[in-house]
This record gives sequence, C-alpha cells and structure tokens, in this order.
Amino acid sequence: MPVVAKKVFEEALSLPAEARVSLVEKLLTSLNSPTQPEIDRLWAEETERRIAQIDKGEVALVPGKKVFSNIRKKYQR
Repeated sequence: MPVVAKKVFEEALSLPAEARVSLVEKLLTSLNSPTQPEIDRLWAEETERRIAQIDKGEVALVPGKKVFSNIRKKYQR
C-alpha cells in the first residue's frame, strides 16, 4: 500500500463508524460501481426474466434436494 494511502486509511479508522460508512460509500461511487438501488433494480429484472422463463416452460426446474445432492457428490461432502 502506498504511503499516502496507508496514512489516509489510518486516519479513516479514527473516524466514527457513521463517517467511515459515508466515506466507503463515496469511494465505491467513485469506482462507478452500481448503487444499491441499481443493484436492487437489476435483481428485480432478473427475477422477472426467470419467472417468465418458468411460466413459458423454457427451463426445467430441479428440486432443491436434487441440487444439494449433486453439490454434495461433486464436493464429496
């Protein structure tokens, strides 16, 4: 970690929790990461898309017990 980043990090740790959360949110926003409302919207769209596929019979549903059985076999647990 560069010296400047380390100093900023150490100073950030001294902030109250609410200020650190705000700082983290601002840093994440600066990375052009999706915001929580955008993530929620995208998940809702994906959910609707999957429901439509099920309703149209485009996908085969697999019972949960079968899914977990396959996982256990794959990872031998």
